[in-house]
Amino acid sequence: MPVFPINTVRADFNLMVQIAVAERLACVLPAFGVLSAVQQPLHIPGSVEKPMDKIQIGQNCFIPMPVVLVGTQVSGKANFMTVGWCSRANASLPMIVCGTGNHHHSPKGIEETKTFSVNIPSSDLLDKTDYCGLVSGEKTDKSHVFDVFYGSLKTAPMIRECPVSLECRLVQAVPLPTNTLFIGEIAGAYADGRVIKDGKPDFPEIDPLFLTMPDNRYWTFGKYVGNAWSDGKNLIKG
Repeated sequence: MPVFPINTVRADFNLMVQIAVAERLACVLPAFGVLSAVQQPLHIPGSVEKPMDKIQIGQNCFIPMPVVLVGTQVSGKANFMTVGWCSRANASLPMIVCGTGNHHHSPKGIEETKTFSVNIPSSDLLDKTDYCGLVSGEKTDKSHVFDVFYGSLKTAPMIRECPVSLECRLVQAVPLPTNTLFIGEIAGAYADGRVIKDGKPDFPEIDPLFLTMPDNRYWTFGKYVGNAWSDGKNLIKG
């Protein structure tokens, strides 16, 4: 049986008592209109206190998200699902990530073929895009909603009406409590000639959709306001 110095035991016991008292006070003091040390606003000597201008809005917060149509082949049939949780995930090799609910039908196709597509719909496809998020491929055949074409992967159906389509090879699936992140390497990218200018995508011409939550609204592309990795240089000292 290990033996501890009596001073150490006494110090640990005193610390436990102090913690217990502090926790009890934290529960009791607010009832008398007194804030605990944790609740008290921090005051830095010499600083000017400003009124709090931020409010708590809860943890379940969303950022504006691009809307895409993820194409899969489930049991040999093309299927499309509307996805708002999609982002570029790696620079080189080029990868993209899509987060889908574990209860959906499309993940079965990704697991079967190890491939999927990411299609960017324009605003004129809003109704069809929303439709693909309302009905499940498990009960509804969505293979005829769009004109389907295939690239080199052969099992990642893409949408001809979408101005930009990507075929992806599954790299990794990351399971989460309610969703799964499917990370795919972009194996091929296809675009309408009208949306390419000087060899680069013309995003206003692509006219992509964006989703905001929890108001559940679709939005279109905004105005150009500046240049990345450039406009902030005037703040760099040196």
